[in-house]
Amino acid sequence: MKSYLELSVQRDIDRIKTKIVEMARLAEKALKDCLVILSDNNRQLAYAVILRDQNINAKEKEIDRLCLEFLVRQQPVALPLRFAYSTIKVNLEIERIGDYAESIARKLLRFTGDVDEKLRKGVIEIGRLSLEMFHDAALSFVNQDQSLAKKCMDTEQTVDALRTDLNDQIKDLFIGNKYPYETLDTMLNVVRRFERVSDQAGNICMEVLYMCTGESAKHPGSEFFRVLFVDSKNTCSSQIAEAVAMELKQQNFIFSSAGVSPAPVNHATIEFMKSKDIDLSKNAPKAIHQIPNLDFYQVIIALDEAGRNAFPYLSPKIVFLDWSIEDPMTFPENSDEQKKAFENVYKSIKDQLTDLVNAVTGVENPDK
Repeated sequence: MKSYLELSVQRDIDRIKTKIVEMARLAEKALKDCLVILSDNNRQLAYAVILRDQNINAKEKEIDRLCLEFLVRQQPVALPLRFAYSTIKVNLEIERIGDYAESIARKLLRFTGDVDEKLRKGVIEIGRLSLEMFHDAALSFVNQDQSLAKKCMDTEQTVDALRTDLNDQIKDLFIGNKYPYETLDTMLNVVRRFERVSDQAGNICMEVLYMCTGESAKHPGSEFFRVLFVDSKNTCSSQIAEAVAMELKQQNFIFSSAGVSPAPVNHATIEFMKSKDIDLSKNAPKAIHQIPNLDFYQVIIALDEAGRNAFPYLSPKIVFLDWSIEDPMTFPENSDEQKKAFENVYKSIKDQLTDLVNAVTGVENPDK
């Protein structure tokens, strides 16, 4: 027979679980409605998703309060303590999923054009898979079901593969000038947010494994240190920075570059990097939202004003650095001033990047 304390602890846990179920159902309905909006262009439903997001935010605050009260009142240990800790994190994951649903609804609310039917079906499919992942992740948490959590995590690879395929479809449609940029950009954003829903579902599953076993599970790829270079168009400085970073051959680092409004890499940059024995001729410019696992980047480096303004709100876990330097493309092509500017960009980035990598790896710079 359970003691009064055990019964009290279980009663509090059941109350918190009930609230998690309620919040998960709200987020799940929002995602389901997004699929209907995608299929039927239902603007009224889009407004409903946006307005109902306040209910999800209210639930998040209520669950946070209940968890803190539980920790203070019950002073739990072992599994109940892990439950409270994991619930606080899962609560945040569900709230983010609600935010993604709201963002999708806002994007689709402004979406008035037609789109390739194959692409639309693909976007609906990635949304359906992400929704199923979230449903199973929430269920595994409430039932403390490790096997369901592991099965759910396996689906994430399918979602990632589908996202890559959809990105390629969108790229081909853009190159073929078959649809306006705004239409394809909306689809890119929707795909990105559905993929992030699957990532959050995967995070919930890892919390289930921790809660049940006490062992922390790393997110795939978390052993890498990620650095992103951002500027206006991803045509010059950020491309140089990524290339210089790759030349360092740091196995535990992932370097990427992106532009606020990407454009083809310019010829002058390609020619300059040839002089450094680096070929950029096949590099494709990327938008910020095209960077995989953007939320897992530890460092974001702005190389111009547009890069600085691209991230008005950042997680406190992300280090933001400003390496702004004069853009060589502001000088006449092939002029001495442009050649000097290219050298300055190359040297400045290489010096600062070497210092940054050494700081991360703990290596002292012998020249300092």
